[in-house]
Amino acid sequence: MAVNVFEDWLNACSGCEISILNIGDPLVDLLPQLNFVHITPLIDHKLHGQLGEKTDMDVPESVVGIVTGGVRTEEQKHELQEIRKKTKFLIALGTCACHGGVPAQANMWKNEDVLEKVFRQCASTEPSPDPQDPNVPKLTPTCAAVDEVVKVDISVPGCPPHPDWIVEAITALLQGKTSWSLPERSVCDTCPVIREKKSGGGPVKRWLENMPFNPEEGLEKMRCINEVGYLCQGPVTLAGCAGKTGVPRCIQGRTPCRGCFGPIRKGAQPMVEMMGALSSVGLDAKAMLDRRAMLNRYIGGHGVLKVLPARPATK
Repeated sequence: MAVNVFEDWLNACSGCEISILNIGDPLVDLLPQLNFVHITPLIDHKLHGQLGEKTDMDVPESVVGIVTGGVRTEEQKHELQEIRKKTKFLIALGTCACHGGVPAQANMWKNEDVLEKVFRQCASTEPSPDPQDPNVPKLTPTCAAVDEVVKVDISVPGCPPHPDWIVEAITALLQGKTSWSLPERSVCDTCPVIREKKSGGGPVKRWLENMPFNPEEGLEKMRCINEVGYLCQGPVTLAGCAGKTGVPRCIQGRTPCRGCFGPIRKGAQPMVEMMGALSSVGLDAKAMLDRRAMLNRYIGGHGVLKVLPARPATK
């Protein structure tokens, strides 16, 4: 008998939904066991009625709930709470849902400062007042991960998450398991490049220029990206972006890991650990510009990124 599945996005870009569709043949095998009562790219069940006539949000009862994106508005928060009430198991899908994602970089500023920048200070925008329409949802104080608002049963990180892990997580629930997670391994654990544990020293280079490499040679002959002097967040990022194939996707493209799978384990401090990793190969991590934003690029939820107190004026 097929189980009801409710899927929807909150503060998201639809990349996670595309990953669901990219599952391919395994999804065809799973479909007889799944009854999608709502999935944004495929079945647009209107939460307030087909004509918007309902005042209460209508979230169908489901066994499995899948939510992508973080929580950035009061409307998204309300929908998430309704989904949690109506579903037996909840999956947070994608790094925005698990850790806040790139949108949570806004947590470094107050909402009023964000609105000031967007509506009055952007060079490409005519200055205008903040939205006053009551139909425009109000912002929450921060961009939160899903588990900051409700209980989450399974988290599948990634920007986007790999289809392999989506299949594994859903299959685990169908088999009666109540938990699933990726092994606590770093990107470096699955990276085949050469490591010498030293660099030429100097400041860390940004991703603004191509890294030198020989395209005719395999990855096993390429030098560690950090040791070449470029910022690669592999040491502090959870492995799994390439699914079961192993070799990290960014590394396959001869580019540094950006950290999109989030921290290796709960309670980790990626920024502190990354500063140590860079220093250990002789790089000057303290000279890095915007290191708080760069090293927490995808994980600004859970209070990792927040408004810092103003520095006292110098005389």
